[in-house]
Amino acid sequence: MMKPFAVEKPLHMSDFALEFNFEELRPYYDSETAEVMKRMAKDPQYFQLVSYLWPGITLEEAVLKAHNTRSICDFQTNYMSYAIWSIAKASSTSLTWSGFENINKDGSYMFIANHRDILLDSALLQIILEKEEFATSEITFGSNLKEEGFITDFGRMNRMFTVKREGTAKELYDISRQLSAYIRHTLIDKKTSVWIAQRNGRTKDGSDQTQTGLLKMLGMSGGKDFLQNFSQLNIVPLTISYEYEPCDHLKTQELYLSTLHSKYVKAPGEDLSSIIIGIKQPKGKIHLSVGKPIQEELIEINKSNNDNEKIKLLANLIDTKIRSAYKLNAVNYIAYDLIHQTTIFSTNYNSAEKELFIRYVNEKVETLDGETDVLKTIFLKMYAAPLSNKLNV
Repeated sequence: MMKPFAVEKPLHMSDFALEFNFEELRPYYDSETAEVMKRMAKDPQYFQLVSYLWPGITLEEAVLKAHNTRSICDFQTNYMSYAIWSIAKASSTSLTWSGFENINKDGSYMFIANHRDILLDSALLQIILEKEEFATSEITFGSNLKEEGFITDFGRMNRMFTVKREGTAKELYDISRQLSAYIRHTLIDKKTSVWIAQRNGRTKDGSDQTQTGLLKMLGMSGGKDFLQNFSQLNIVPLTISYEYEPCDHLKTQELYLSTLHSKYVKAPGEDLSSIIIGIKQPKGKIHLSVGKPIQEELIEINKSNNDNEKIKLLANLIDTKIRSAYKLNAVNYIAYDLIHQTTIFSTNYNSAEKELFIRYVNEKVETLDGETDVLKTIFLKMYAAPLSNKLNV
């Protein structure tokens, strides 16, 4: 049972948030639910989605379901939770989690996560929060994925807020200031946790790394005192591990093109296609690990006299915590041994598992364009990277 929560405009706005208008960014409030759900129920995409999740449901029943949804909590319970659990059961062999003893049900946290799948990384956190009787978090929603109408309504009902991706240098600076203030406002004034990826876009090569630019953005709203600024954010490293990498063949193709010094240009609708593939592709075992809030370590980092060095040290710390929490599977050990032409980790898998994975790699690579050996190396490195990084923590 999800911890009940109310989503309304907070009565108090901190000083750092007063100069900004968050109306275009924010998710919907409970008071807007009835109007939004009536609008969504009239869109043909709504019935397509609902009939996919509940086969056999009639249009009248689907509309009634929408009209009976009176809050954001209702929406996440009645729609999203069922949908994501269904996806997890259909596309994975197990979903496990750990580390929730590290956080408090009454706290609000800045979950900084590794990013492997456009939809599932954050969505799986939400259903696990519900299972553990926490309130769900707000979620970043890239403007590249946002379309006017149904998709935007659906996202904002699911506590997603917009991260704008494009603009001039001056516009992007202003966007970063606004986003930073909104996130801090959400954590402090709304007392709501936030999920954000540690980098722009998904990790393609399996090697997760926190972008210092993300931390600089988060710090823009917190003043010059580094220790107070980042203590206030209550950062929690979040690690998601997939046995079989979502969209692994697509990521390999993109990385291959980059080795040819060719700029990769997404085709129209490619992000939506990746979402669908990520949902449907078998992912084997999935594990989500919640780290301890980063607080005491900030005191040591703050001893540095260089502001950029502080940000770099914090980024490295988040990387260490994310990488050390990887849940490794046989495929990671097999890929490492194949890449390094060794059997050093052979006790972590058997011959049948190795043969099965080699066949899997070959079948995936055969669907791609380019030199087979290069593509295979890229593919294997993606799977070996979590082990390689964990060894170097």
